[in-house]
Amino acid sequence: MGQMIASLRRVLGVLAVPILLVGCSADPEVSADSSAMRSTVTVVRTLEHDRSAFTQGLEIDDGELYEGTGRKGSSYVRVSSLDTGKELRRVDLPAEYFGEGLTVAGDTVWQITWQNGTAFARDKTTLAGAREVGYDGEGWGLCAAADGLVMSDGSSMLTFRDADTFEATGTVEVTLDGSPLESLNELECAEDGSVYANLWRTFDIARIDPATGTVSEIIDAEPLWNSMSERERDGADVLNGIAQIPGTDRFLVTGKLWPSMFEVEFTPVE
Repeated sequence: MGQMIASLRRVLGVLAVPILLVGCSADPEVSADSSAMRSTVTVVRTLEHDRSAFTQGLEIDDGELYEGTGRKGSSYVRVSSLDTGKELRRVDLPAEYFGEGLTVAGDTVWQITWQNGTAFARDKTTLAGAREVGYDGEGWGLCAAADGLVMSDGSSMLTFRDADTFEATGTVEVTLDGSPLESLNELECAEDGSVYANLWRTFDIARIDPATGTVSEIIDAEPLWNSMSERERDGADVLNGIAQIPGTDRFLVTGKLWPSMFEVEFTPVE
């Protein structure tokens, strides 16, 4: 039932984007007196982003930017040069698949799908499909940690998976001040061992300890939305897409159908 509700909420969110994004309030609501550190984003630079890209996954590996997109009939994986933005390779999903998160694990690019229950293992060099693996439930976000994969399904749960077989190896519930934090979406496994998660239908990004599920920091990324003009925001969807720039404490952040991608630092709120 929880997955059915999450599915309905997601569909409604897509259909009612202009209403949800204008003055978007946190859903789930994050209390102002939460024990988690409150941070915001400081923009280092602004990059162009393909506003036709319904971004579902974002990751940087070996100087290349991997982006996975969604929607049936227009889902794909694209790899671009991080320096120039030039597209280097791309593969489209069959029309019946709704693409979701992706991650690079060794020589493999894993890509999940929303309600198809299928994960694609792709060759990193060519993006050619190597094999397909089935899984139960919905697929939302995916990232690669040192000891395996981490996957979200729109709930408060994170599922750990084997990076070779995609078999589930465990779960953890994400909590903020002891309460489950729902709507975990796109994920980024950071170099310090933490997991960052976009919270669907909000401008918030949660920093999570994957060992305990505890949220230690909430980053408010709404200034990115506010920095865009009304014309740029027209037709744009929710915040989605976060990728750490290797060897730094900076991240690339964007959204579905956003015309811009932002290189940012997370700065504590005084």
